[in-house]
Amino acid sequence: MKQFSKLLVSSLITFSVLPGLASSADLLSLYKKAENYDADIFAAKSAFFAEREGENIAFSQLLPSLNASASLSHIDSESDLQGDDSYKNTSYALSLSQPIFNFSAWKNVSAAEQNALRAEAVYLAAQQNLILDVSSAYFGVLRAQENLRSAKSQETAVKRQYEQAKEQFDVGLIAITDVHEAKASYDASQTLRIRSEGDLTIALENLARITGEYTTDLETLKDDFPIQIEENTSAEQWVELALQNNLTIKSAEFSLQSLAADYQSKRGGHYPTVNLEAAYNNDSREKSILGKDTETASIALTLNLPIYSGGGTQATVRQSRHLLEQARQQLNAAQRQARVEARTEYINLKTNIQTIESLKQNIVSRQSALEATREGYNVGTRNIVEVLDAERNYFTALRDYANARFDFVESNLRIRRAAGTLNIKDLEAINVWLIAQAD
Repeated sequence: MKQFSKLLVSSLITFSVLPGLASSADLLSLYKKAENYDADIFAAKSAFFAEREGENIAFSQLLPSLNASASLSHIDSESDLQGDDSYKNTSYALSLSQPIFNFSAWKNVSAAEQNALRAEAVYLAAQQNLILDVSSAYFGVLRAQENLRSAKSQETAVKRQYEQAKEQFDVGLIAITDVHEAKASYDASQTLRIRSEGDLTIALENLARITGEYTTDLETLKDDFPIQIEENTSAEQWVELALQNNLTIKSAEFSLQSLAADYQSKRGGHYPTVNLEAAYNNDSREKSILGKDTETASIALTLNLPIYSGGGTQATVRQSRHLLEQARQQLNAAQRQARVEARTEYINLKTNIQTIESLKQNIVSRQSALEATREGYNVGTRNIVEVLDAERNYFTALRDYANARFDFVESNLRIRRAAGTLNIKDLEAINVWLIAQAD
C-alpha cells in the first residue's frame, strides 16, 4: 500500500515545578508533551492500525482455506438384513477450498486498501490539528499575559494620575471634577485588570487541557521575529497546494474510492463464483461386520450462481450507490472549504503584515502624543481627561501590536494546514524565535 510521508516527531518531556523554581517552556516542548497526552492522536492511530488489518482480512478471502475435523464414536445398530452390530468408529477429514473467481472479494480488497489510506490521512490530520491546537493555546496564553501586562501598566499609570489629581485638588490647583474623572478611570482600569486576570487563568487552563500539565512561564516571540511570507506567492498558489495536499480532501478522496470499490463489490453479488474444492475422509471401524476402513478423496470445481435472495442483493447495491453519491458530495464540500481556508488565511497574512507595520508606527505616535499631553497638562493647556485618554491609547497600542504578531504566527500555521503541508518543522522554525520573558 502506498503510504503518506509521516510527520517526524519525537518525545521530549517538559515538567511543571513549584513557583519560583519553574523554567520557561517553549512551543516545541509543549507540543511533544501534548502528543503523548492527546486522546485524539491515539484514537486516530489505533483506527489506522485497525484499517490496515482490514486489508489482511479482505485479502484472506482470496487465499485457500484448509479445515480439519476428527471424531470418535461408539455405534450400536440393529438390522434384519445384516444383523446386530456394535463397534467403535474413528474418522477424520481434511478439506481445502481455493477461490478461483470471486469478483466481490477482489473489490473488497480494493475497498480495504482505500480505507487504510483514508485512516492514515485522518491520523496525519489529527497530528496537524494538534500542532494548531497547541500553538493556538500557547499564543492564547501569551496574548492573555500581554493583555494583563497592559492592563496593569494602565492601572498603575491611572492610579498615579488619580493620586496626583487629589494632591492638586487639595492645594486648590484643579476642580473636584478632575478628581472624579481620574477616580472613574482608575476604577475602570481595575475592572480591566481583574477581567484580564480571569482571561489569563482560562487560557492557562486551556493549555493544560491539551498538554496535561499546568504551565505558567512561557517563552515569547523575540522583538526581531520576521513578519513576512514567502516571496512570489499568491492566493491561487496556496489554493492549488490545498487541492493537492489538504488532508481533509485526501480523506474524502480515499473514502470515495473505497465506496466506489464497495459499490462494485455489491454489484458482484449477482455474479457467479468458482471455487476449487478438495477433500479427504477416513473412517475406521473396529469389530464391525461392515468392514474396517473406508477412505475417500475428491477434487472438484464448484460453480455457484446466485438467482434470488429476496431482493437483498438489489437493495445493497442501491444502498451502496447512495453512499457513493454522499461521498462524492463530501469531497466537493471538502474542496470548497479548502479553497476558502487557503484564500482567507492568505488575506489574513497579508493584512497582519500591514497591520503590524501600522501598529508599530502607532506606538511611536501614541507615545509622542502622551508625552505632549502630559506636558500640556503640566502647563494648564490640557485637562486630566485628555491625559487619561492618551495613556489608555498608548497602552492599547502596545497590546494591539503584540496581539497582531501572535495573529500572524497563527495565520501562518493555519494556511499551512489548509495546504496540507503543516508539520513539526514549522514549529521548530517558530521555536528558534522564542525567548524567555523578562520579569
